[in-house]
Amino acid sequence: MAVSLKQRRAPRTTAAADWRALGTSVRLVVTDPALLDSCNLLLARHLAEVDAACSRFRKDSELAALDTTTGRPVQVSPLLAEALSVALRAAEATDGAVDPTVGSAMDAIGYDRDFTLVRENDRPVRLTVKRAPGWRLVDLDDDTGTVTVPPGVRLDLGATAKAWAADRAANMLAEAAGCGVLVALGGDTAVAGEPPAGGWQIRVQDITGPVDETPAYGSYDSVGLHSGGLATSGTAARHWHRGDQALHHIIDPSTGLPARTPWRTVSVAAATCAEANAASTAALVKGTGAERWLTGMGLPARLVSQEGLVITTPGWPTNLRGAGLYRSAAPPRGATSPHRRSAA
Repeated sequence: MAVSLKQRRAPRTTAAADWRALGTSVRLVVTDPALLDSCNLLLARHLAEVDAACSRFRKDSELAALDTTTGRPVQVSPLLAEALSVALRAAEATDGAVDPTVGSAMDAIGYDRDFTLVRENDRPVRLTVKRAPGWRLVDLDDDTGTVTVPPGVRLDLGATAKAWAADRAANMLAEAAGCGVLVALGGDTAVAGEPPAGGWQIRVQDITGPVDETPAYGSYDSVGLHSGGLATSGTAARHWHRGDQALHHIIDPSTGLPARTPWRTVSVAAATCAEANAASTAALVKGTGAERWLTGMGLPARLVSQEGLVITTPGWPTNLRGAGLYRSAAPPRGATSPHRRSAA
């Protein structure tokens, strides 16, 4: 049943709510303060549904149930089918740099529970190079709503589900409320509806911290986002130790181990937050040359090296209405080289 919260009077300013869900921070901003509470309730309901469908850490989730299907095709809910479709499209668009079949690799490095619990466990782990099974082994039938996962393959939607949930929520709330909406889940931000004058002002930074406080150290940039999504991926926000091993949550599917990357953070704007997050994660995995790949895809991006050198691709930050990542056309000929800026 469609939900309508629309009011006839023009919005005056923005209002925001902050809380936590899906193991990360949640921020909702609307351009009509009178509708904040109603929108927040709808958002909470939506994220609860996403968690029940897509969580790798809940034994009762739909995703977890796929671990026991032993290669049989099983019916899944439209919500999980959509999330799986987004993950498989991301894998194809990034040449497998973002791959949902890394669930077992995540478990092997100790990321087998909510991140707040992961950091409390410092028991050593044995790291073994083992390629992820590969996204092409997963068969999603859109016509029947069934999915087939081979025995021994465990799925993880961490690289796409939060961004997709942000897209879905922003569009749903903008339609219901008739105002501009921003939904941010961790480093994944989606906007919909009429933006504030000058666009949604978003600060991109290299370290996590309160949204209303300028970071005490590390580089940052402020941009105006008018549509689509903006995502920042990095290796510093979710990292932990097992014995003497320093680990993080960005898995290289070719090794099954945390990616060895020259980048501290990568921020990307795209037509959707899901596309932006897939591209930013893929850039970390691709490592050297990622800026050329992003430029070829026509995606505005900001990459920060481990040494603090900031590199931007064309379109950042002057026109954050990002191009689409999912496309069949070849990269444009004669794409300009990424712009380099001084170290932060």
